[in-house]
Amino acid sequence: MMRAYDPPSEPPQILHADHQILVVDKPAGLLSVPGRGEDKADCLIARLRGAFPTVLLVHRLDLDTSGVMIFALTPHAQRHLSAQFEARHTKKVYVARLHGRLDPRTGRVDLPLIVDWPNRPRQKVDHAEGRPAQTDWRVLRASDHETRVRLTPITGRSHQLRVHMAQTGHPILGDTLYATGAAAAHPRLMLHAESLRVKHPETGIATTFTAAAPF
Repeated sequence: MMRAYDPPSEPPQILHADHQILVVDKPAGLLSVPGRGEDKADCLIARLRGAFPTVLLVHRLDLDTSGVMIFALTPHAQRHLSAQFEARHTKKVYVARLHGRLDPRTGRVDLPLIVDWPNRPRQKVDHAEGRPAQTDWRVLRASDHETRVRLTPITGRSHQLRVHMAQTGHPILGDTLYATGAAAAHPRLMLHAESLRVKHPETGIATTFTAAAPF
């Protein structure tokens, strides 16, 4: 059964703001954009619009994922940043806590993904119809019960990191869609967008924005 939407009350932390871009640390449990129905109108972009009335969407993070998100403040910046994401000229790095011990210490998951239509919003591996998807991992520390990893998505498919880690047999802790049993029974999804590297739409200078994981 889907749980009721109960977003956190604390305001998002502003990491950077200038006349072209806005970078924030999205809290877990808050939608990036409005969902369906009045009960899902509260979201990150709506909260930002009060102080930044020209804010424009560039990309999204899942409801339960926290971390670095960038917004545009002008149509030029939105076009420029969106083109970088489309061409994979950005670099996104995540931190996650996984169920069990993941071996070896580094590796790549290369499995094509497609929406699982009867079970939306779930995604699934489909070698015939799926879109290419690759994720690199690096183990930061591990025990027999849990592994902390740094994840670098090469592509940007929906739920990519969550499906790929589940496919290794080590789902992300707190993932109610792709984990089961004790692995799913965490107060939040243990996935955080730690850093994002983009070129500034005005200067062209590559900059990395970071936010430490809260877990």
